Order: sequence, then C-alpha cells, then structure tokens
Amino acid sequence: MEDSSQDKNLPATEQRLKKARDDGQVAHSKDLSNLAVLGGGSLLLLALLPLGYHLMHDMLRRQFHFDHHALLQPELAPQRLVDATLQGLLLVLPLGLALLLLEVLTLVASGSSALSSKPITPDISRISPLAGFGRLFSMQQMAETFKLLVLSLIIGVIAWQFLARHLHAFGTLLLHPLEAALGQLGDWILTGVGLLVAVLLLFAVIDLPLQKFLHGRRLRMSIDEVRREFKEAEGDPLINAQRRARQRQLAQRNSVAAVPKADLVIMNPTHYAVAIRYDDASMAAPRVVAKGADLIALAIRDLARASEVPVLQAPMLARALYAHAEINQEIPSALYTAVAQVLAYVYQVQAALKGQGVMPAQAPTPQVPPELDPHFKAQPKESAP
Repeated sequence: MEDSSQDKNLPATEQRLKKARDDGQVAHSKDLSNLAVLGGGSLLLLALLPLGYHLMHDMLRRQFHFDHHALLQPELAPQRLVDATLQGLLLVLPLGLALLLLEVLTLVASGSSALSSKPITPDISRISPLAGFGRLFSMQQMAETFKLLVLSLIIGVIAWQFLARHLHAFGTLLLHPLEAALGQLGDWILTGVGLLVAVLLLFAVIDLPLQKFLHGRRLRMSIDEVRREFKEAEGDPLINAQRRARQRQLAQRNSVAAVPKADLVIMNPTHYAVAIRYDDASMAAPRVVAKGADLIALAIRDLARASEVPVLQAPMLARALYAHAEINQEIPSALYTAVAQVLAYVYQVQAALKGQGVMPAQAPTPQVPPELDPHFKAQPKESAP
C-alpha cells in the first residue's frame, strides 16, 4: 500500500509555482481570451467602421472605374489587383494588431502570461496515447467539457429566442429598400454580438477563478515532494550539519593563534579548553578568543603555558563555555558570575606574584547553572505517594 505521505494534498510552494511558470504552466482562461477578442474586436470595429467605410468606398470606386486608357493598357489590371490587396491589408492589419495587443494586455492583467519556450519544445510524451487518454479524463478536461456544454446550451437558447421573436421581420426584410434593410440587418448583428459578449462576460467571471483553482490543484504536492524540494534548495540537513561541524573545527583550530592574547584558559582538564580575554576599556563583557576539544584543547593548553597565560581547571565551566559561547563573541550572560569569579582569582594570583597582594588560599568553585552543562541530566521527579 502506498504511503499516505504520497497523497498530494499540500499547496504548491513558491519554488514549485515559479518552476511551473518557467515551464509555461499558468492558469489560463480561454473564455477571458474569447471575451477580449470578441468584445474588444467589436468595439474597435464599431469605432473604425466610419473610416473603413469611406476607405472601402473610395477603393471600390477607383477599382470599378474604367476608361479607354484602361482598355488600351490591359497590363494595368494586375497592378490594380495588387493595389486593391494592399489597401485591404491596410484596413485589416491595424485591427489585427490592435486585437493582438489587447489579448496580450488581458493575459498580463489576469496573471496568465509566462515567457517560456517549453510549451513549443518537441516532447515525445505529448504524443503518447496513454498520456493523451489520461488528459482526456482529467479534472481539467471534464471541467472544460461541462463548461462548453453549458455555454452551447445558453447560446442556443438565446439564439432560438431571438430568431423566434424576429422570424416575421426576417421574412419581410427583402421587401424593404436596400438602405433600410442594411440598417435593420446591422441592428440585428449588433444585438446578437452584444448578447454573445454578455454571455462570454458571465463565463469569463466564473472561469478565471476556476482555472486558478484547477491550476493550483494540478500543482499540489505531497509531503515527500516538499521535503525533496527543501533538500534541493537548502541542501541535505545531514551534509549541512557535517559541513558546519568541519567549519567549527577549522575555526577552533585557527583560533589557537589568539591564545597568547588571552587572560585565562579554562580547561576540563583535557577534553575542553576555552581561552577568555577581558578588557574593561573596550569590552562590555569577557570574550572567547579560542576554544577546542581533545587535541585542539591540548594545543591551547600547551600554547597558553608557553605564553605564560594562566590555565585553570574548572570542568563544569569549561563545558558550559564550550557548548554555549562562540569564538570572538561575548560569553552568555548566565555565565557572567562564574567567569567573574575565576578572573578575579587569576588577577589576585598575578597581583600576589608581583608582591602587590596576598596569595588566595585556593581556587574558587565557579557558580555555573547546571542546565548550561551539556553533561547535566535532570533528575526525574518522584511521584507523590
């Protein structure tokens, strides 16, 4: 049985959405595109109709004008045909370019635009019968088929009602003068196009959020896919942990050179070593200038002794500083008291050696909060009798 983590019930991540857009997969509403082309084209056609009428009238008048010069030069007929074709293109091309621009603006405004060559890249899987059969019965195709059936039904009902109401007028249209008949036919065409645009507007308002929902549903992810994506983006956590451990070890090894500048080295007694430096004129709190474990701890100890830096055995404090303090950073505030105790002891010893004070009796036991010691284990609470 397939693991439940494979169920794609999680929303797509930003990285998944970006990858889909780069591949040309965006939520696209065909009804919105049809509305832009039909509605926008109708408005442009109405706006340019007077100008187009005058241009067409002049073109036809010139083309159908014949005189004796045209009869004596029959080779001018192809030139007339070329001129008529160019004039027709001058009428059609601006309208086509305007519709193309309107379609592009509609796609951009609805968030359905994506600059990608992936959809037109040859792909053998697209002609696979099994893949095509799966797309045929997909949720997307079922929604498109249902929407097309409803749209066809609504347009059919509207067309039937319109024809039924104007059936008598259609039959008597040829009895009217030409100009009146053309005007009446134009009114009917405008009414029919207006009704069709209204239907497309209704479907576009419904279809755009529907396509966004279906697009998000197609891009849903499983738990394993989210984890795999996180690993690809951030890297394998295990490898990252190993890399950070190597970086810390390298930083600790390089920090050994700063031991001669330290005021004190705290050890446990061979596993951990932390070098502390404090300058009350430039530091708000003592800083860790070097730390290390095992062989690095021994190197810190040997260099401290060679540099005449005091070395103090304080196992619990050494473990706490090693675990919770970073190199070239101030010590945690919870360890201020413990570090102040050992620094005070070292300063007293140094003053005594210079003959400026009394030698302290014994080294203090630093007051380290037990929870900061990585070796500390809380005792289980005894249950009440």
